[in-house]
Amino acid sequence: MRLARMPVAAMAQLVALALPPRCPGCGVVVEADHRFCATCWAGLRFLGDPACAACGTPMAIDQGPGMRCGPCLDKPPGHDGVRAAVAYGPVARDVALKLKYGGRLALATTMARLMVRHLAEDAEGLVPVPLHRRRLWTRGYNQSVLIADALVRMRGVPVLRDALCRTRATPPLRGLSGRARATAVRGAFVVVDRASIAGRRLVLIDDVHTSGATVEACAAALRKAGATRVTVLCWARVVGTDD
Repeated sequence: MRLARMPVAAMAQLVALALPPRCPGCGVVVEADHRFCATCWAGLRFLGDPACAACGTPMAIDQGPGMRCGPCLDKPPGHDGVRAAVAYGPVARDVALKLKYGGRLALATTMARLMVRHLAEDAEGLVPVPLHRRRLWTRGYNQSVLIADALVRMRGVPVLRDALCRTRATPPLRGLSGRARATAVRGAFVVVDRASIAGRRLVLIDDVHTSGATVEACAAALRKAGATRVTVLCWARVVGTDD
């Protein structure tokens, strides 16, 4: 009964003492939720301009709006650009894995807080990269949906969670050639709600961008359904390797 009569502020202090905020990277106690400790913060490489307008790869020299790297000039991607909050590295990887496989659902908000600055001002819908139903049943949640839900709380852009469907399970893409990756995911995504897609500027939401094969396949399906623009926003992307 005494706890029931305790003021809300006092209850919050007790909870903070029992369950203090911890660094999303290493788990040490920090001053507030979703804050990184100094060491982990220094271990994050934040991405931004100058970067390739198509794939988001950082570039040493700013050559003006719309600049593209050599590979994208040679073979333009099927989407309208990739943006990521941070480069894929030890800290970024650990945060992604804790969300994806460790059940640390609050980390979706941690990611979204650093991703939101890259969200296009004129975006009309967020489309999470879907999981196959068997993977969803096993894991219990789609990490891309959780990130999108966090972004909508910050910016109010609607989440089109059921617009895109993964119709078949796809094999792991790690270790496959670029052509094999594209073949593995080709035709694996279909739009099931065309009315929510047609004529809209959409943002695909994912946790980690590696080969780009999955988002290319998603973008192709959305384009076919009439989306006027499809960009990609993710937590981390591989930089400095052949991805």
